[in-house]
Amino acid sequence: QVQLVESGGGSVQAGGYLKLSCAASGDSVSNKCMAWFRQVPGREREVVARITPSSIKTYSTDSVKGRFTISRDNANTLYLQMNTLKPEDTGIYYCAARSNWFCSGSENDYNYWGQGTQVTVSS
Repeated sequence: QVQLVESGGGSVQAGGYLKLSCAASGDSVSNKCMAWFRQVPGREREVVARITPSSIKTYSTDSVKGRFTISRDNANTLYLQMNTLKPEDTGIYYCAARSNWFCSGSENDYNYWGQGTQVTVSS
């Protein structure tokens, strides 16, 4: 079993930045794909960025490319550096992990989820 706990959310003005962290405990996540998802009220949860084990490859959705960077360290922590934030980035951000090295973009493929952290960007 894996437990995930996000932190770092908050309220910022457009153009600002935040760095989200996700601390994993329990089983190691070093061999697991990890991802950040976000959910806006009234919309389905969408994948924001994914990272393979050992950070070999990362993927980002088009709307955040060049602004968000996903990374992970050797201490079971996942990060999302979010720069040049826009109001449309507002939502609840979730950390997720799946019991597989392949980084699917579908939330249904992820086995473990954090409780989410709120990000609010005002114009």
